[in-house]
Amino acid sequence: MPDKKLKRALAPEPIAHQGMAGPGLFGDVGGQVKMADIAMLAGVSESTVSRALAGSKLVNPATRKRIEEIAATHSYSIDQRARNLRLSRTGTISVVFPLSHESEQGIADPFFLEMLGNLADQLSNRGYDLLLRKIRSDVPRMLTDLLREGRTDGVLLIGQSTQHDLINELAEHYQPLVVWGARQPDNRYITVGSDNRGGAAAAVRHLLDCGHRRIAFLGNRQLPEVAARYQGYSQALSAAGLSVAPDLLLPVPFDRQGAFAAISGFLDRDRAIDAVFAASDIVAIAAIRALDQHGLKVPHDVAVVGFDDIMVAAAYTPALSTVRQDIALGARTMVDLLFRLIEGEAVNSVELPTALMIRASSAHPA
Repeated sequence: MPDKKLKRALAPEPIAHQGMAGPGLFGDVGGQVKMADIAMLAGVSESTVSRALAGSKLVNPATRKRIEEIAATHSYSIDQRARNLRLSRTGTISVVFPLSHESEQGIADPFFLEMLGNLADQLSNRGYDLLLRKIRSDVPRMLTDLLREGRTDGVLLIGQSTQHDLINELAEHYQPLVVWGARQPDNRYITVGSDNRGGAAAAVRHLLDCGHRRIAFLGNRQLPEVAARYQGYSQALSAAGLSVAPDLLLPVPFDRQGAFAAISGFLDRDRAIDAVFAASDIVAIAAIRALDQHGLKVPHDVAVVGFDDIMVAAAYTPALSTVRQDIALGARTMVDLLFRLIEGEAVNSVELPTALMIRASSAHPA
């Protein structure tokens, strides 16, 4: 028999976010399910239902799952526009790429595109729109202006560029901010990033195990993530009883053409190298091109290892050895932490593990 109290609780007026009552629960009433009905069935308050269906981590996982199942059974969903209006929210999250360190690198970078796609999926799953911004090298304080606009409910910053101090300053006054990057000793903002130091050390140990000793490091050490990768490079050399050779350090930009030009100039100076550790796959691929133009074959003359494991890495010729970052997990973690911050929850920075992918570009000479 249908619950008479629940029948009486049904409102006759149609409301945009309500689902139609199913005959299994509400008989022939024909009314629409309200949040109060879901709360009654779940044995919780309406505010708990609201938080659970918004994906809030403040709700116990078992309770959240029960509420979601009840809501799905009766085709109930929250009207996000009405909810955002009630909570004074925009329903939009800014995804920002701070590229103040170099003018030529763009959002079309394969790593950025892969990260952006994963973030878009995660935000869409929560009913949020995405506002994309790029911080240009000629307007370094554009990030400050963006936060002052108040057009979004939170900011996901992809990289730290050379703006660590500015991000620290902004984090003092703007809480819903999560940064993809390397954790710094004086961080006042939340970061999600990979084990850059450990991943780089594993890559260099692999090159050392292959018998290589003159290993070049290619990357801009002014950037926090690259600096951490350089630390891993240095530690691996030191553990093998080798010191860092200053003539093997090259501050390469991340854009394809700039990296190729810098590495070609480096090779023109007849540097004696037998291996390359590049701070990104784009730089590693540029190195392979430059080495080939200088008559050096990979891996027979020079072995190459990159960092990121972008989609093209395994399909390149030769297939690129690299340190894999779990970009999908990184995007999911960033969005989760951001929404927890929006809900007023305290969260901590997260460092994700990396994995060394050994492929043809660093194999032993035949």
